[in-house]
Amino acid sequence: MNTNLPSLKVKDIGEQGLLKIIQSFCPADIIGDDAAVLTTTPQKSLVVTTDMLIDGVHFSDVTTSPEDAGWRAAAANLSDLAAMGAFPLGITVGLGLPGDLSVAWIEKLYQGITECLQKYNVSIVGGDIVRSPITTLSITAFGEVKPDLIIRRSTAQIGDTIIVTGIHGASRAGLELLLNPEIAQNLKTTEKTALIAAHQRPIPRLDVLPIIEEILLPISPSSHLLISGMDSSDGLADAVLQICRASGVGAILEQSKISVPSAFNHWLTPEQSLNYALYGGEDFELVLCLPPKTASALVEKLGTGAAIIGTITPGSEVNLKHENAKIPNQVLTLSQGFQHFS
Repeated sequence: MNTNLPSLKVKDIGEQGLLKIIQSFCPADIIGDDAAVLTTTPQKSLVVTTDMLIDGVHFSDVTTSPEDAGWRAAAANLSDLAAMGAFPLGITVGLGLPGDLSVAWIEKLYQGITECLQKYNVSIVGGDIVRSPITTLSITAFGEVKPDLIIRRSTAQIGDTIIVTGIHGASRAGLELLLNPEIAQNLKTTEKTALIAAHQRPIPRLDVLPIIEEILLPISPSSHLLISGMDSSDGLADAVLQICRASGVGAILEQSKISVPSAFNHWLTPEQSLNYALYGGEDFELVLCLPPKTASALVEKLGTGAAIIGTITPGSEVNLKHENAKIPNQVLTLSQGFQHFS
């Protein structure tokens, strides 16, 4: 990191000066041409995903350091690859920057990106920078997956079991603690730290993919066993609704089976806990639909946090079933969660 001139602005060094700094975060043998060349493995499919983050919408100096903004941006894209069953190969980074933005801020952003990528032996292999009135970060990630292990939203079958790979609501809680520190009076320091970390440094569930392959191969070594799913970056309810809409099915979710952080028990009301879990977003867990026996085996292998939360049903409605049978089912809709432009 350039520590000699911390007051440098982007306009002070220009495009080429900034590129020189950014290229130090990339492998020298890959960058430098008009495009990157990545060697893929035969018998695998290439998966490409792009995610854009805008200052003031997806991150802010109030809740997110530049290092954390970089980490979260990388994690979001790696999570999209995991949601397709794909292992990452590399990413490209596009930046829209105001001229008076600190160069040190950009270096810290890239430091956060690379810290996340290093966990998975992934590199930044290119990108672009342009002038913009608002700081904008766009990442494209590349991954590969065996064709018979691709996870799609559109393949859920009636009777499938719905599972989640971990708890939900932690990221939303962490954001609330950052915005309103005074509400943490009833929380232990370890609980507060864990919730904030869930928001600032989420972990993409790439670790789930080898376990899925381990579970599926003995069951279906040659036939094509469909896995449906996506990540829960826009909320648990959103993920189930999107899967059902793409697959032309409905679902019943069991409210009592939806796991939330234990810290919620003495901090939030049951209604608030459920709202955080369903609509909080940015937990980056996977929501998967599988035949019941396969789903049970996967949950057992995944361990703590993983749970069976419902079933795919005929129709198109997604209903939340309360453990008290006297309470009517709640119909979930996309409008109840966060949507851009709404």
